[in-house]
Amino acid sequence: MIKKIFFLPAALLIGGMTLHAQRISSWQVKTTGREHFSIPMNIDLDAVTFEADSSLQLMEITGGKRTPVPFQVETGDRRRLYWMIEPGQQKTRSYELVKTGRTQTDIKGLNTDMSGGAVTIGYQGKNLLRYHYETVYPPKGIDTAYKRSGFIHPLWTPNGEELTRINAPDHYHHWGMWNPWTHVLFEKDTVDFWNLRDRKGTVRFAGFGGLFNGPVYSGFEALHQHIAFKKDGTEKNAINELQTVRIYRPDAKDDSYYIMDITIQLSCAGPSPVKLLEYRYGGLGIRATEAWNKDNSITFTSEGKNRKEADGSTARWCVTEGQLHQQYGGLEMMSYPSNYNYPEPLRVWPESMNKRGDVFLNFSPTKNKDWLLEPGKQYLLKYRFLVFDNRFSKEKAEEAWQSFAHLPSVTFK
Repeated sequence: MIKKIFFLPAALLIGGMTLHAQRISSWQVKTTGREHFSIPMNIDLDAVTFEADSSLQLMEITGGKRTPVPFQVETGDRRRLYWMIEPGQQKTRSYELVKTGRTQTDIKGLNTDMSGGAVTIGYQGKNLLRYHYETVYPPKGIDTAYKRSGFIHPLWTPNGEELTRINAPDHYHHWGMWNPWTHVLFEKDTVDFWNLRDRKGTVRFAGFGGLFNGPVYSGFEALHQHIAFKKDGTEKNAINELQTVRIYRPDAKDDSYYIMDITIQLSCAGPSPVKLLEYRYGGLGIRATEAWNKDNSITFTSEGKNRKEADGSTARWCVTEGQLHQQYGGLEMMSYPSNYNYPEPLRVWPESMNKRGDVFLNFSPTKNKDWLLEPGKQYLLKYRFLVFDNRFSKEKAEEAWQSFAHLPSVTFK
């Protein structure tokens, strides 16, 4: 079942001026006061108030001064209030939620455009991500078995450089950033949803649960069906994957990075169990830009491994960065502590790949053990990406992961 997501217009959520404010609740957030990056935060709004979202205003209090803070409300089983803590030197950040009579806004959020068979998310005229919901075919003359929908490409750096690649002649089944499984036991057959040429299975976009814009984040919720091709020529859906993607509003004072969350909810599509079998890759993979090779890019992990050592190791996070035409940039991919088989095994291509040392990255939770998906149960994988210009350090990568895995503590007054 796909949950419904609703968002109020930004004009109702952000106020440059507030009249007739009545305090509803206040809280404090403890940070280190040394952060380099914004921190996406959220609280259970229904635990605080049942006032209508349109009448609320969030304020940050600094030295007695109240400043309106952009926020966004997500409604599912319970409402959650999202906002961003931007870097600052205060170790204690104080907030106040008020009921207002009237607000006006001058804050612009991200934008989500739906056209040409794809959803494109951007900010202030710059594209950040494109998700393809219509089927994309390989180049003319290439086996159409490679066709695919439900993938991300391009993923752009803040400077506009592409970080992903599709239609690589060595691996036509690589589709930018995508999430198939390679070695799967389903109804006594071994199915491959990854290597499309084998015609054993594929993954298809099946519908949106939500498309959303807002002052804090924009994104989408998409249903993917993992289709098994049966020996008798029929098709059967084995796995439902509900993928939620959020890109958060870039830092107002530092536009050299942005944060993206991808949440993957897996469930059996019918009464048959599905076993994701141990294999060297499978799950969320990234075929990186053609601009990168072994000579102009580097990879390092949370456990101190470099590219030569990373494959088969486990990690909390992994960074790849390098030269991108006239720019330099990269991404950090992070795994959440509740993910299956955490810290997750990595599949990282060796420097000898294709004689160029092309880059492929994959958090593969089934690299060294099976994973049984049982009917009637849901399984969750959570990942965060920090996409950046310029160079990155191990210290900054660790800081970003810490704020993802361990949100700052919130204390209500």
